Amino acid sequence: MTSTIIKSPFVGNRIRQIRSGFGWIDHRIVREHYVERCSHAALALYLFLVVVSDGEGISWWNERSIAKRLGMEADRLRQARAELEAADLIAYESGTWQVLELEEKTL
Repeated sequence: MTSTIIKSPFVGNRIRQIRSGFGWIDHRIVREHYVERCSHAALALYLFLVVVSDGEGISWWNERSIAKRLGMEADRLRQARAELEAADLIAYESGTWQVLELEEKTL
C-alpha cells in the first residue's frame, strides 16, 4: 500500500505570506552545503543579517547591538563574521554589512 503525502497547510489560520520587508534565504545555502561549512553562530548571524538588511542586502547594525540580540560575545561575533566572509556569504566594511548574492556554480 502506497501512502500519499498531502501537501496542504494543516494550520490554516497561520499560512505564511510574503510581505514587504520580508527577508528570504536562498535555498542554495542548504543545497550547496554552506550550512555544513558554517558554525551555528555564523548561521545565526547570517539569518539576522538577511532579516535586517535592505533590498540590496545592506545593514548598518553595529556589532555590539547584534551580539546582544544574538546572545554572543563580541569576539564570537567577529569570528562568525570571519566565517561568513570566508564562505563568501557577506562583506563587511567600516561598520556596514552586505549580504552577498551567491555565486553561480559553473560546471
